[in-house]
Amino acid sequence: MTGDRIVIFDTTLRDGEQSPGCSMNTREKLEVARALVELGVDVIEAGFPIASPGDFDAVSEIAARFGDRTTICALARSREDDIAKAKGALAAAEKRRIHVFLATSAIHREFKLKMDKAQIIERAVSSVKLAKEFCDDIEFSPEDAVRTELDFLCEVVEKTIAAGATTVNIPDTVGYATPSHYFRVISHLKQHVPNIGQAIISAHCHDDLGLAVANSLSAIEAGARQVECTINGLGERAGNAALEEIVMALRTRGDYYKCHTNINTQRLYPTSHLVSSITGMKVQRNKAIVGQNAFAHEAGIHQHGVLQERSTYEIMRPEDVGYVGQNLVLGKHSGRHAFRDRVIQLGFTLDDAALQRAFDDFIALADKKKEIYDADITALIENRLNDVSERWTLRRFHTSAGTGMIPTATLELQCESQEPVCDAATGDGPIDAVFRAMERIMGLSARLEEFDVKSISEGKDALGEVRVTIDVSGRHYSGKGVSTDIIEAAAQAYLKALNRADSDRRTNGDSTMVNGVRP
Repeated sequence: MTGDRIVIFDTTLRDGEQSPGCSMNTREKLEVARALVELGVDVIEAGFPIASPGDFDAVSEIAARFGDRTTICALARSREDDIAKAKGALAAAEKRRIHVFLATSAIHREFKLKMDKAQIIERAVSSVKLAKEFCDDIEFSPEDAVRTELDFLCEVVEKTIAAGATTVNIPDTVGYATPSHYFRVISHLKQHVPNIGQAIISAHCHDDLGLAVANSLSAIEAGARQVECTINGLGERAGNAALEEIVMALRTRGDYYKCHTNINTQRLYPTSHLVSSITGMKVQRNKAIVGQNAFAHEAGIHQHGVLQERSTYEIMRPEDVGYVGQNLVLGKHSGRHAFRDRVIQLGFTLDDAALQRAFDDFIALADKKKEIYDADITALIENRLNDVSERWTLRRFHTSAGTGMIPTATLELQCESQEPVCDAATGDGPIDAVFRAMERIMGLSARLEEFDVKSISEGKDALGEVRVTIDVSGRHYSGKGVSTDIIEAAAQAYLKALNRADSDRRTNGDSTMVNGVRP
């Protein structure tokens, strides 16, 4: 590889989780963290430990499991108690970083913090020094940096570096910047901060104007050597810069940027779909790099060109990002060893128990459809990876509907080791009736906000995937189910979402917000 290395700082587990409906439990965060380590990210921002006991526990477990393989970072406001929580959560990590932030823009100083410039500098410097007592790797973020007066921003950056910050992050907190604007901010810092060479400059861009990736690439042109990003561009409001787009832009246009990353790009597609499966946030079909249409060619002239020479219309190869197509690979007589080999080729790492569950699902599917594709296997595995701690399980169900009939559903659920509970309900259709019967049995009232159904592969017997998002008491929960029977897939998805709501109900919630402030 040639050129400078760009540090990839992934904040899917912190900033990405702040997307409405994208909260993850500790088990799910560990699964995403494992995928990020295999992807090759340099820094994982695992969470905001003071936000909640759940966040603290998740950061602690991620630090213990993966802190010897990659740097684990915890976020903290410029407050002593925040920094103390971050220290506690990162205690088990061999490679660790504390990320301290404090707003610096005039609008934040006046209306949120009620602090003047001198107070801001004093707080920032003392916080960096306090964090530095715990570890050498300290990042400081002047929140809303791009709307901060440049001379004051330079002063804050200079003094926090002098206090011990090894990375200075320049957040476009509200997605206000344009590429040329952001380039000028980074360039100004490089030219006017005397000790800027003692720290790495980082970019953290939000996508409110759809410019997060463009702004991040402009920052790299100006000299930034760390980019903060998320899988699939998840994040508050319109999201963050998408990791997969930045990485592939640098790889594809290495001739221009003359930079590289340590990312294993063949893990991009599997990681994208794992995060999508866990969070319930569907990847749009025309999403760059990892969308379903990213390597599809429908126009005849494009198809002809690709058949003659792929580079005529493809600037990246599908295999370079780990794209899973519709390859026909297995049938009902395929054995467990053939299945395991294919799972490994698709990029999944499963323990024996998980492999057996996936194989059992594969055999059940093979009894229902003649041809099984890579996409089917991927869907089965992701569906299992998305399993929540299911207190309630579906044992059986029956629906009836038709012209002139009232749609009804009868189903049986079991709560852990208790006796099964049977109930029935009517609805606007058989799926609605199933949902209402589940709510009756579990004692939950939910409002269906999103219902999405799609075919995983080809044919009338194709595996169908259903994703749902529900609202329970003002909180969003998602679920996904797959089956050749779309009603069964819908039932699976809805039950997973209800199980998440039930878990929160029993633990009195798990907030990830602290006074609404983030870099």
